[in-house]
Amino acid sequence: MLSKVVIEQVIDSQLERLKSMDMGLERRISGYEQLRTHAFIVTGIRRCGKSTLLQQINRSVDGLSIYLNFEDPRLAGFDLSDFNRLYDIAQQKKINIYFLDEVQLVDKWESFVRFRLDEHDRVFISGSNSFMLSRELGSKLTGRHISRELFPFSYAEFLTYNHTDANANSSMEYMLGGGFPEFVKTKQQEILMQCFNDIISRDIVLRYNIKNTLLLKQLGVWLVSNVGKSVSGNSLKKMFGIASSSSIMEYLSFFADAYMFFYVPKFSYSQKVQLVNPKKVYCNDNGFITTNSVSFSGDLGRLLENMVYMQLRRSSADIFYFNEGKECDFIIFSNGKVKGIFQACYQLDQNNMDREIAGAMQAMEFFNHHESIIVTHNQSDTFTIKDKTISVVPFFRWAGQNDE
Repeated sequence: MLSKVVIEQVIDSQLERLKSMDMGLERRISGYEQLRTHAFIVTGIRRCGKSTLLQQINRSVDGLSIYLNFEDPRLAGFDLSDFNRLYDIAQQKKINIYFLDEVQLVDKWESFVRFRLDEHDRVFISGSNSFMLSRELGSKLTGRHISRELFPFSYAEFLTYNHTDANANSSMEYMLGGGFPEFVKTKQQEILMQCFNDIISRDIVLRYNIKNTLLLKQLGVWLVSNVGKSVSGNSLKKMFGIASSSSIMEYLSFFADAYMFFYVPKFSYSQKVQLVNPKKVYCNDNGFITTNSVSFSGDLGRLLENMVYMQLRRSSADIFYFNEGKECDFIIFSNGKVKGIFQACYQLDQNNMDREIAGAMQAMEFFNHHESIIVTHNQSDTFTIKDKTISVVPFFRWAGQNDE
C-alpha cells in the first residue's frame, strides 16, 4: 500500500521524464483510435519498445492522461487499494485516460480496469508476460479488450530506422544483430546480454519464485544455442539430469510466457499427436542468438531460419512444421486453411536443392496447395513442377513485401 502523495509524485516525475523521451521510430499498430468500451493491450518481450509505443499512442489521443510504469521501484508494494488513490488523483485532475505500463506486476489489476471501462474511461495497457495477462483477461475482461503483440524491429523497420536499403548487406546485418531498438541504436552487444539475463532473472525467476536459477539459465543458453532444432521434455530431462519432465516443460512454458522462445509443433490433424511430437524452438530475436549462444558461430542457415520464422510470427501464431518423410520448415494457417508454405535455406546448392524442393513439393501435395516459397539469403529462381510453383526469393526482398 502506498500513500496518495507518493503515487502523485511518481505520476508527476514520470510525466516529466516522458516529455523529454525520444519517441524513436513510429511503430505501425492500429485498432485503438476509436476504442472507448474496450481496453487496448500491447504485449511483447521486455525492451522491444512497448513503453515507447504507449507514449506514441498517448501523444496521438485527445485529452489529458495518466501514465504509470509499474516497474518504477517507487511503486513497489502498489496493490489493489492503491488504484482507488490513483482514481482520486485522476478525478482531481479531470482525467479519464489511463496508460498502465507492465500492469501485470500488480495483483488484481483487471478489477480496476473493468470498473474504469464500465465508467467509460479509456485504458491502454502493456505487459511482458502472456500467461499472467491472459489469465486475468479471461477472468474479468472477457470481451472487453483488444490485444496486439509487439516484437523487436522487423527488417522493414530496421531499414527505416537506419535509413538504408533492402539488400544482401543490410539483410546480413539484421540477421546477425537482430532488431531490439536499443541495440539497433547503439550496436552494443552488452545490451543484448543484459536483456537476456534480465528476462530470466526478473520475468521468470522472480515472478515464479524459481529456486534452481542455475538450471534455468543453463536451459536458456541451451535453447538459444539450438534454435531450429527439435526439443522434448524427455530429451531435456536426461540432458539436464532432472527427475521429472514436467519440471522441464514448466520451465519451457515460462520462457514462452516471457516471449523469449517459441515452440513450433509438427503438423498433424490430431491435437494429441501434436502434443506428443517434439517441437522446434525459435528465439524472439537473432541478436539474442549471436550474443548469448555458446555454439552458433557461422551457422548462417539456422540464423536465416530463425529470422524467417520471426517474420512469419509477426502476422500469425498458427505455424507448424511438416514432416511426412520429407520436411518443410513452415506451414502457415489462417482460419483453418493453409495460407503459405515456406522453406528457409541460406544458399541453395547441389547438396541441398533436391531436399528443399522435395520437402516443399510433398507439403504442397499433402495440403493441395499450388505455391510455396524458399527464402534464401541472396538467390532468386523459380521452379515449376507439374502444376506447382516454387519461388526462390532472397530474404531482403521477401521480408519487404510481407512486413505486416
